[in-house]
Formats: sequence, C-alpha cells, structure tokens
Amino acid sequence: MNHPKNGAQRLAEELRPERMRRRARLAVGRLGPGLITGAADDDPSGIATYSQAGAQFGPNMLWTVVFTYPLMLAVQSICARVGRVTGNGLASNLLGVFPRWVVMGLVALLFVANTINIGADVAAMGAAAQLLIGSGQTWFTIAAAIVSLLLQIFVPYHRYVHFLKWLTLVLFAYVAVVFTVDIDWGHVLRHVVLPDAPITAGWVTVVVAVFGTTISPYLFFWQTSEEVEEMEANHQSDLLHAPPSAARHQLRRILTDTSVGMGLSNLIAFFIILTAATTLHAKGITNIQTSAQAAEALRPIAGPLAFLLFSLGIIGTGLLAVPVLAGSTAYAAAELFGWKEGLEQDASKAKGFYAVIALSMVCAIAVVFSPLDPIKALFWSAVVNGTLAVPILGATMMLATRRDEMGVFVATAPQRIFGWAATIVMAGAAVAMFVL
Repeated sequence: MNHPKNGAQRLAEELRPERMRRRARLAVGRLGPGLITGAADDDPSGIATYSQAGAQFGPNMLWTVVFTYPLMLAVQSICARVGRVTGNGLASNLLGVFPRWVVMGLVALLFVANTINIGADVAAMGAAAQLLIGSGQTWFTIAAAIVSLLLQIFVPYHRYVHFLKWLTLVLFAYVAVVFTVDIDWGHVLRHVVLPDAPITAGWVTVVVAVFGTTISPYLFFWQTSEEVEEMEANHQSDLLHAPPSAARHQLRRILTDTSVGMGLSNLIAFFIILTAATTLHAKGITNIQTSAQAAEALRPIAGPLAFLLFSLGIIGTGLLAVPVLAGSTAYAAAELFGWKEGLEQDASKAKGFYAVIALSMVCAIAVVFSPLDPIKALFWSAVVNGTLAVPILGATMMLATRRDEMGVFVATAPQRIFGWAATIVMAGAAVAMFVL
C-alpha cells in the first residue's frame, strides 16, 4: 500500500535538484589554476608530439602518460603549495635559492622556449583553420595571436579565468574522436601494461619528447603565480598567516584541483596517442610532424567527423595554451625585476608585465614568418625546456622542504618522493637529448 508523502518528504524532493546544483557549483568552484594548467599542457605542440608517438609506435607509447601522472601531480601541487604558502610566484622564490644572475638566465631561457612554443601553437591554429575553411592560414594565425593578447590585456583575471575554465571543455573533442573508430580495448590495455619497447634512438627520442611536453617549466611558473592571483582576487592571506582551518581547506582544494587538472591533461594525451595509434599507425602512416598533419591524415581513415573534432580541438587548445605560455613568462620577468604584476591589474599600472606578454606575442609571430624550420624550432624548444626543467625542479624541491620558507606547510612525503623522482626523470631526459 502506497502511503502519501508528508510535507517534509515533498519539501526534501523539491529541494534535491537545488542541492545538486549547489554541490556542482561548489565542485567547479574548487577547480582553477590546476585545471587550467593541466589543460594548457595539451597545446597544439603537445598534440603534435602525442600524435607522432602514436603514429610511430602505436599503443606502445600509452604507458608514458600513465607513468608521468604521479610525477606531474607531485610537481604541480608543490608549485601551487609554494605560491599559496609564500604568497609569491616561483621566480621570486627562486631568488632565495639561486643568485640573481642565475635566475635571470633561467627566465631568459624560459622566454626563448615559450616564444617558440607560442609561435608553433598559433601557426598550428592557422593551419587547422586552413584545413577547415580552405583558406586564411596567415590571417588566422595573426588573428589568433592578437585575440589572445587583447583578452589578456583588457579582460580582468576574475572574468578571464571563467573563459579559460570553459575552454578546457574543448579537450573532450579528443575523447570523442576515439569513439568514431573501432578499438580493441583488450589489445590497448595489454600494450599499456606490457608495451613492446624497441630501445632504439628513435624510441628514446619520442619518450624524451613526451616527457618534455608533459613536464614543462612554463607550467611550474603559471600555476604558482595563479595561486597568488587567486589569493589576491579573493582577498585572502597566504597560508603562513591564515587560520588553521582556512589553511587545511586551501591545501585540500589544491590537491583536488591539481589532481583533476593533471588527470584531465594525461587522459587527453592518452586519447590523442590512442587515436593516432588506431588510425594512422594501423594504416602505416608513421611520419607526423605537426598537429595539422595529424588532423589531415585522419580524414580519409576515420572520416570527416574525426577530422572536424581533431581540427577544432587544435584551435581551442591553442586559445587556452597561448595565454598560459605568455603569462608564465610575464610573471617570471615581473617577479625578477620587481614590477607590478597580474592579469587582474590594469595595463596602465602593470606596464612591464603586459609589455612582456606583448613582446612574447610579437616575437612568436616573427618566428612563424621567419625562415626558421618550425620542426627544428620545436626540437630546440624541447631541448631548452628539458634542460631548464632540471634546475628549476631541483630548486623548487629544496624550497618546498625548507621550514624557514614554508613553515609547517613543507611538502608532504609523497610529494617529496614523486617530486624528486620527476627531477631525476627530467635530468635523465635532458642527458638523453644531448647524447642522441
């Protein structure tokens, strides 16, 4: 026999959708710098690297994104912790570890590597637009750089960050691509766990490229500075001066945010490698140099939908990654020279900060239209990034374990284990690049 619902039950059922919406908003609100950092890691240059890995070696490269996840999580959560605890960006903190001239050299190398990456990314966006509409590559390349620059200059951070959060959704285009083709998931799983790894120079080069693409210095600077930006935008104090309950809340938020962000980054990388493996590699297409080439090669194999999703993803990820690349350089330079900084600042009050962003974009366009071979430029960018990551990681790890800087908020044991492991892996990758 059905009993009529009492008033309390009816009220609870009516309020349930509102409670679910509130929880969803709260969950999304906990995501910020970590989510954007992870999504920006899958930029068009990264897409090209992952596509090349899948095209050359099939599913045997899928293990790399599984292997790097705990390393990325440790490194980026430590960077976020340093920013939130000290209230300063990474370059400011590095000045406490290295002499000023060393930090200046690291920031100069960061500028060079990021500028080449920005150039490669806007060029890839232009090439993707050319594939979609049949013309306009040059103009779209220039427009992509200008739009990105104007957004950073004229849109305050508290609004801009919402745009970046929504833009992370374009990454799911690469998840959708996989479901447009037939995949033997048992075969995939076997190669993730037990890959066929031919230890050749070509194989080592691709592994090093994946590691260098996944664990990049610009991500360290960006997430540290964005924690400071979020803190100031919400009128919060650093953790050394915050109540214990607020400190615990922020550390939990950082862990959630970074876990989701790095998880998304590696999940998308997994699907890009898998797409290339099950389409291009399976058809004997192994020489993929750019993300646009990967998209074009997909069209006759996986159909127009896969081609469309892949191409739109290139444009979307470029719009997301270019501000992160330019912004990370600007934060580092501003901290080094003591300039007013931040995307929340008016351009007239942070001239040096925005001048670095503008210079990065202008130099990137110059790289695109220079006679410099874009593939060689990306290679040397990877060499610089791989080399640069080692001293920055080492210094960051030392900083994160110093009680005179971090107080009771020094890095946790798992962060120290995986953070030093990431440093050793990147040192090995840097050596491998020079040996090869």
